Amino acid sequence: MKEAAKHRKEKLYEDLKRGILTMELRPGSDLDEMRLSESYGLSRTPLREVFRQLAGEGYTTIHQNRGARVSEMSHTTLRDFFLTAPMIYGAILRLAAQNATSDQISKLKKAQADFRKTLQNGSVKERALANNRFHEITGEMANNVYLEPSFSRLLIDHVRISMTFYKPVDAKMAENLDSASQQHEAIIESIETKDEAAAAQLAIDHWNLSRDQIEMFVMPNGLDEQLGNLSRAKPA
Repeated sequence: MKEAAKHRKEKLYEDLKRGILTMELRPGSDLDEMRLSESYGLSRTPLREVFRQLAGEGYTTIHQNRGARVSEMSHTTLRDFFLTAPMIYGAILRLAAQNATSDQISKLKKAQADFRKTLQNGSVKERALANNRFHEITGEMANNVYLEPSFSRLLIDHVRISMTFYKPVDAKMAENLDSASQQHEAIIESIETKDEAAAAQLAIDHWNLSRDQIEMFVMPNGLDEQLGNLSRAKPA
């Protein structure tokens, strides 16, 4: 019985996490505790333990007397996202080039192979999640107690607001997807050869590749006007 309950709890966690990342559960929406309890055969205590775990990882927020809610995506959070993403990712890849183990590099290569497969015949969600797994591994490689939580939180919103990038509607967007895959290969090489400068620059290049498409989707009037030149700033 305990093993079965543990399995149901783990499934709830994974299903909620996937639903949040793929926008099946909309930002700011409430999680229906009663419905989830019935659907997964879990009592209130393990259910709320899952909510707290997700909250600790940035997927949800918990409000007293109001239950759990999917993390918001407001103008403020989007502004912060675009402002800090290239800075954090640059630091992550620089540290990944310093610290990556051979086992982690093998995992990264496997994640890239999976990503390439989704570009051939995967769904939009599968592409976004495969890309997210690639970047999650680079965060594990960085192995920095201060950066990893920030990077993990960043990746949650990156998946959510970049879904449009993985649904090419024209030749240019399809070309960008191919470029993203090529940049993944270059990232692996820079990490494998411990080229910190190349890894940090690739972080900026990789970010800029998807930035314009994401920007048009979430803020049609553009970000430069609101963020100034910081959003495109490159490290000295």
